Amino acid sequence: MSDSVVTELQAALGPRLDFDEAALEACRTDRSGMYATGRPLVIVRAESIADVQATLRIAHAHGTPVVTRGAGSGLAGAAIAGDGEIVLSTERMRKIHEISVDNQLCVVEPGILNGELNAELAKHGLWWAPDPASKAISSVGGNIAMNAGGLLCTKYGVTREAVLALKVVLADGELLEVGHRTVKGVTGYDLCALMIGSEGTLGVIVEATLQLRPLVTGVVPTIGCYFPSIADAAACSAEITRRGLQPAIMELLDRHMLRAIANYTGIDFASRGEAYLLIQTDGHAALDEAESIAALARERGADVEVTTDPEAAASLVDVRRNGFLAVEAMGQAMLVEDVAVPRDRMVEMFDALDDIAERYGLFIATPSHAGDGNLHPTIVFEGSLDDVPEHVWQAASEMFTKALELGGTLSGEHGIGLLKRRWLGEELGMRQYELQQQIKRLFDPKDILNPGKVFAPEQ
Repeated sequence: MSDSVVTELQAALGPRLDFDEAALEACRTDRSGMYATGRPLVIVRAESIADVQATLRIAHAHGTPVVTRGAGSGLAGAAIAGDGEIVLSTERMRKIHEISVDNQLCVVEPGILNGELNAELAKHGLWWAPDPASKAISSVGGNIAMNAGGLLCTKYGVTREAVLALKVVLADGELLEVGHRTVKGVTGYDLCALMIGSEGTLGVIVEATLQLRPLVTGVVPTIGCYFPSIADAAACSAEITRRGLQPAIMELLDRHMLRAIANYTGIDFASRGEAYLLIQTDGHAALDEAESIAALARERGADVEVTTDPEAAASLVDVRRNGFLAVEAMGQAMLVEDVAVPRDRMVEMFDALDDIAERYGLFIATPSHAGDGNLHPTIVFEGSLDDVPEHVWQAASEMFTKALELGGTLSGEHGIGLLKRRWLGEELGMRQYELQQQIKRLFDPKDILNPGKVFAPEQ
């Protein structure tokens, strides 16, 4: 069966096929560190909608699984491919078809990187707001497939808030257009929103109409606050929101993450505090908001730095951006997690993480998007991610359960993929879980689109 599928793909898409051993091996994993079993059949490097349609028509006819892959920067194992599967790469689909200043929108292909897109939009005084930490290497299509978030979610929202319409190729190769070019539109069910965050299980995104914003101008103050405790820092972030202040960035690091960053950079953060709160403000009230926030932080015992100098600001932001690199540099395996809780329950979540780390003998460092309650507990352990020790999974399970107990969710932005599928039913409840599986079967009756992701086979 696999030979006939490859033969048909070669006849239809010859030059687009890639059988390179190293490339196929790379598609077995992503930045989650998880590995698919076996090696995929082939990579189809699509360059057009027609290429995607041809691939899916052939795969559908043979019942061959297809895993859509962009930049491979995911953290949930959602775009990894294994034995007997076709990798459908959209990396070469990078065109910008339209930029409309009057309508504040653009129409792009899925392979363009966030950074590339915003560099081009800046020439027109515009920008696309989604700002994942991986923006230099992550693609727009991947952002949409995972409903990515990032540092700017506090003020500008996640990817869903910045997408107007999509072109999607369904499992049988049919092209579907969902959403609206207009800002308003309530005709029928919102299938565009359904596709955002669907992790490649319902269709392949081949074109996106994105809602843009005017480029931020003026002074952008940056505030770095070192607090005596995580409770003080979290309370301060909650008070900022309660007072109606709206920073563009509000990030919180616990003492474990500060320790890792200190070891990585050689800068002694421990002498300054047990928690770090990074804040940026923008817009017409940026300076007034920054002054109010700095005063509030000082009232709560923080050691505070405020700057409007771009170079100095970059140093303060780098404390946050260095977190992942710092933990990676520890040289052990790490499980980068992603839970979200109501903002007023963050202290309880941090306390629970300390308790879990102590009971299981693990190092857990946690950066968080304090403005929206999204935490990224990073579990460091001896071993490898293709064979995670059971006690690490037990710790993760307790972490997820605690987030749900606090009224939160398993994932704020990384998605479910392979990594979290065993816990999805616990959050959704079995009736909703079954309804979501029915939606999957409606769009993909042969289950060829990213099979095994999101929904656990045993549930």
